[in-house]
Amino acid sequence: MSDWMVTQGPLPRRRPRALSPLREHLRDTFWFAPTAAMVGVFAVWLVAQELDAALVRSLQDDGDFDTLADLLRFADDAKAVVSAVGSAMMTFIGVVFSISLVAVQMASGQFTPRVVRLFVRSRITKATFAVFLATFVLTLLVLTSYDSNADPRAATTVPLVQSVLTLLMVALSLLLFVLYVNATLRLMRVSHVIARIAAESLRVAALMPLPAGAGEEPDVGPVTAWVAHEGRAGVLRDVHVARLVRVARGHGVVLRLVPRTGDFLVPGTPVLAVHGGAAPPRRALRYALSVGVERTFHQDLAFGLRQLSDIGLRALSPAVNDPTTAVQALDRVVQILATLSRRPLDAVPHRDRRGTVRLVQPVPGWAELVDLGFTEVRACAAGSPQVTRRLSAAFDDLLLLVPRERRGPLLRHRELLRQAVERTAPTPADRAFALRPDRQGIG
Repeated sequence: MSDWMVTQGPLPRRRPRALSPLREHLRDTFWFAPTAAMVGVFAVWLVAQELDAALVRSLQDDGDFDTLADLLRFADDAKAVVSAVGSAMMTFIGVVFSISLVAVQMASGQFTPRVVRLFVRSRITKATFAVFLATFVLTLLVLTSYDSNADPRAATTVPLVQSVLTLLMVALSLLLFVLYVNATLRLMRVSHVIARIAAESLRVAALMPLPAGAGEEPDVGPVTAWVAHEGRAGVLRDVHVARLVRVARGHGVVLRLVPRTGDFLVPGTPVLAVHGGAAPPRRALRYALSVGVERTFHQDLAFGLRQLSDIGLRALSPAVNDPTTAVQALDRVVQILATLSRRPLDAVPHRDRRGTVRLVQPVPGWAELVDLGFTEVRACAAGSPQVTRRLSAAFDDLLLLVPRERRGPLLRHRELLRQAVERTAPTPADRAFALRPDRQGIG
């Protein structure tokens, strides 16, 4: 319990940075990193080729043809190595691509399709692809630099620097391949996936500014205008808080965001309510809201609980029947709820430099977060004593942490769990066993 109390301490009062649509688009694609790496290695190869040519000219000007002949013999030996590296790189690329596809399929089927984003956005995966392709391109370029003339006096270039560069790229490729396999195996283990989801959720909670009041929506007066969504349909992924605060201050109004981050928007639906004046011009609100095809963790407080609930629900399905995974998901649900147990929720006011509220951003309330974390798992857990015991312990622990006014949702879920177990368990002894609190479920 002492560890939980630490999580309830003061969190940083930082305004969340705006989500860059370009940056997020590049992180969700695989083409940018390999393309940039291939362009970069071409530029490096041009420099290395010029260094090799300068080395040959220097030796010829000094008349050191014996050293130049030794370098030509070394280049002939290195050519075989470079050729072998070029052939092996395509095999390695195929292996990496196959491993990625298998890992994505297994994670999507075993956990939830929403965790695929962990693989798509994996930096080590993109770095491995990029370096492997760059090494393959470099070997092709180096092979074109070999001079067929064996006479040191007539030689124009000896790819010495290029050969060393190729060997360094091969060493880097092997290192990245080991790191890639290790990272992929970790992402295929449910405990690491769940821990990653919880860590990102806690990061979102830490970036939420702390309201000065009790977390209730401040009194901003009646609505004087509405701003409708005019962009494409999609999920609200991000709100540019700083831009909206600046626009509201410049026009002397208060803006209230109507949808929550993660809501699906269609053109024509209200997205901003204006209090205290006319609506700001459309051009001033451009790029203030980011809409995409799927939810992200950025500013989405409920997305982590959504994924954990999906993992626990799938683990309890008859096709999987893995209550231990459901217990692991519940562990992280309890951790997130314990972190948020004493934080003001429902609405987050953002203030300008003078302390005036300029933007009110809705966030899920305590009851909504509790329902999201427990409802679906609780409904499917009545026949699994391991999960019901973990749920009972979760309710007891959270009831010790939350303020009195927030105990209602937890008491409601505990009572619904008791009723479900009584309908499922055949004997009083089975019911008592299934409802006995146990943080490990069953040992």
